[in-house]
Amino acid sequence: MSDSTATVPAFHHAAFHGRVGIALNDITPPVGIYSRNWGAAAHDVADSIHRSLTLTATTIASLSGESPLVLIDADLGWWRTPELFPRFQQRLLEEFSLDSSQLIFALTHTHAGPPLLESTDPLPGMELTKPWLDSLLETAVTTVRQAFADASEATLEWRTGHCGLATTRDLPDPDSESDRFLCGFDPEGQADGTLLLGRVTDAQGNLRATIVNYACHPTTLAWENTAISPDYIGAMRETIQQATGAPAVFLLGACGDQAPRYQYVGDTTVADGHGRELGYAALSTLAGMEPAGTQLAFEGAVTSGAPLAKWRHQPRKASEKIASVESSVDLPLKDWPSAAELEAQRIACTDRTLQERLLRRRDIRLRLGDGTTYPLPLNIWRMGDAVLVGSCCEAYSMLQRELRKRFPNNAIICMNLINGTIGYLPPADLYDKDVYAVWQTPFDRGCLEATLETLTQEIDDILR
Repeated sequence: MSDSTATVPAFHHAAFHGRVGIALNDITPPVGIYSRNWGAAAHDVADSIHRSLTLTATTIASLSGESPLVLIDADLGWWRTPELFPRFQQRLLEEFSLDSSQLIFALTHTHAGPPLLESTDPLPGMELTKPWLDSLLETAVTTVRQAFADASEATLEWRTGHCGLATTRDLPDPDSESDRFLCGFDPEGQADGTLLLGRVTDAQGNLRATIVNYACHPTTLAWENTAISPDYIGAMRETIQQATGAPAVFLLGACGDQAPRYQYVGDTTVADGHGRELGYAALSTLAGMEPAGTQLAFEGAVTSGAPLAKWRHQPRKASEKIASVESSVDLPLKDWPSAAELEAQRIACTDRTLQERLLRRRDIRLRLGDGTTYPLPLNIWRMGDAVLVGSCCEAYSMLQRELRKRFPNNAIICMNLINGTIGYLPPADLYDKDVYAVWQTPFDRGCLEATLETLTQEIDDILR
């Protein structure tokens, strides 16, 4: 981010000054819990723990402590039972006297954790799920309370970096003459490797936490993996925390079409390697930031062997503006069967993989109802010069690319899978092709473009 005037051009990071609190706790479930997330999986329960699952809470408020924003991020996959997230949300809103615009519950989207599922079906390991879900909610409440207690005066600054972990994952099927796409690495795809690094420092400039916003599906570990794991996020967090001595928070970006080049394995060391790659990229971005609370100002020309531009650091007062908005965009729905019809199809189905697909489609239909459109909730937060936006869907990276182009002077933090789970938001031109994200989503053509335009207007409004 840069500012310039006729007399004093300067460079500074997008920043917010206020009160920030950070806390984190372990939410690892017990071995033996139901953990089937892949249609191709032969197992139903987890038999080991690769790395602990973590839940973090970040509170962001004005210096007076008013209008706090609460950001929860957990090493979990997606909300399978439609009624489950509203129950979590209601408890948290009541516990901390928040309105819905002030709370974001985000998931890192690991595919190697227990499903967020309530079921009366006799699934192996489900007897462990309810007590774990109950403890998960209580841990979320406790962690937010700890973050509020930890809150103190701080500056949150953002810098854009790059990491090559993410690649495009829509591959035209080499063995098909149709428009079929496989969900995997496309060597000719143009990935979005943008890494947005947030740095939280105290009043003395000491590092208190880092925040990594990056778009890459945590699908390193797949059907052959039988361990509970945060996928690459665990090693990323460990790499950063060991180097800085401060908590590292991960925020999943618009990764609908982004995933690691090498994935779908059972080898947990591959996930750890991916995490270190992202962790080192984040540390490199952090190392290149200007000193906390400063701007780089032009002080004039110096005559030497060449005419030199002299730049020096000067104190800069960061913006203290904070705001939260909950909006929505009406999206057209496909002509899907009703939830009852999908359940009947699931019961009659004898193919294990197809049963899993029908179960997920039924749960989505239950969440949406039987109408022809759905008002998709959108969250927009302003934190000084930065804006965080997100939805419960899995938007393609086009969304974050376009928003960042439209607001080049602000840090735009884009997030998928916040405050619930529904489906993908693919671009309109893919609806003529056989692509997983298109036939998985309940939303019809134009959903991503409509979301982009609504978010553009909301960002423009909140920055005024």
